[in-house]
Amino acid sequence: MKKQNIVLLSGVFLIFIFIAGVYVYKKHQADRYGFLAQENASTFVRPYSQTLGSDDAKVYLIKFTDPACETCSAFHPFVKQLMDAHPDKIKLVIRYNPLHEGADFPVKILEAAQRQGKFWETMDVLYGTQRHWTSHHVVQPQKMWRFLSMVGLDIEKLKEDMKDPEIEKIIQQDLADAKTLNVRKTPGFFVNGKPLSDFGYNQLRDLIESAIKESY
Repeated sequence: MKKQNIVLLSGVFLIFIFIAGVYVYKKHQADRYGFLAQENASTFVRPYSQTLGSDDAKVYLIKFTDPACETCSAFHPFVKQLMDAHPDKIKLVIRYNPLHEGADFPVKILEAAQRQGKFWETMDVLYGTQRHWTSHHVVQPQKMWRFLSMVGLDIEKLKEDMKDPEIEKIIQQDLADAKTLNVRKTPGFFVNGKPLSDFGYNQLRDLIESAIKESY
């Protein structure tokens, strides 16, 4: 009987050691990787997601964007200002949520431009010329091509790459993640997994600065 009790207690002790080990490991991972150690981090950042900023940054700014969205365009330079104000501390992650009619077209342009190493330059041009290729929030693709030459893109290669089914998969995955995270309009911002609940420039700045204070 005593032998059985010893075996039972040993089993309980081993289970306790295992649970404690898992806890310590997860805490170590969280300390080391911060936001990215969360189990649902992949909903915010996918392996294919385009990012800007230092790999050592501890603050992740996730932006669900629609290239045809006026507010997304308006926030674009503001986000860059915030990153410049906190060098190497913020990593910007671009996710897509093309809600406007035809907005999947400029998304495909961006992903195809990435294959030529021109993602961010193309995004700058698309936001900067947005008013010329949208009408009442509807994308007019035929009006976009003349602006893309400003980036130095190979337009024929771009058009061919835009047909790749993998790009459509990226769009659908981002739309699914946006739905999971209850992003109903653009831009949708998250800072280290926390949503920007009260929308505005100052609110986004405050949320980022709060995350920086917590992380550094």
